[in-house]
Amino acid sequence: MWPDMELAVIKGVRARLAGPRVTDEVPAKVETLVPVVVLRVAGGADDHISDTVTIDAETFGATRAAMWQLAEQTRAAVHALAATMAGGVVIDSVDTETRPVEVPYGNPGVRRAIATYRLTTRARTDA
Repeated sequence: MWPDMELAVIKGVRARLAGPRVTDEVPAKVETLVPVVVLRVAGGADDHISDTVTIDAETFGATRAAMWQLAEQTRAAVHALAATMAGGVVIDSVDTETRPVEVPYGNPGVRRAIATYRLTTRARTDA
């Protein structure tokens, strides 16, 4: 049985970032709530021993500078999860698949960057 890596990453990033809301979906009226970090599983695979999960990280800021700062803080927080336990899950490794890039959000009141990270864990043994 594989652990919930999305929840583990959310908990781990929340513990490492002071201030922004860290969640698994874009909240309504995000422009009034920035800074916001949205973390979601985007795919992955397993080899029956290790589970490799890709996580998309969307970072929202009121300005371009705030967005970039939060994107880099989030990248550092995700990478800090390597060789640790987050949310009760052992995270073996973390790699960047796609560095943060600005992606228009369609709302002039908010700027968004998206990055993709690859994390590896092992099957749970408490089943």
